[in-house]
Amino acid sequence: MVEVCDRCGNEFVVGARYCHVCGETRGARAHSSSAVGRYLRPVANFFISVRRGIGLSAASLAALVIGLGCILAAVFIGVFYTAATVLDWQALQVWRLEWLLGAAVAFIAGILLKKPQRS
Repeated sequence: MVEVCDRCGNEFVVGARYCHVCGETRGARAHSSSAVGRYLRPVANFFISVRRGIGLSAASLAALVIGLGCILAAVFIGVFYTAATVLDWQALQVWRLEWLLGAAVAFIAGILLKKPQRS
């Protein structure tokens, strides 16, 4: 019995893991019905479309997301924690500074990991 690709209908080459026509993984439809795949596929498709729209590499997009998360953490420190003494206030400022430095490092890494423009 010959196994065919679920996406394009062509026969798989003997021993191949992917379709030689469309690149679909052999047996991908069976694995895509899992609960994890069902919930993560829309998130992955969103990040792929954002990555293509902005023109970033995957590593550069990951650095961007990490940097934005660090900025959000620095902003929300004041929401979740209050300072009762000057020492507490200084500790919160140091914590905020650490999050902002982490964001700066993530953004610099994103810039360095960006793919060069092809002309």
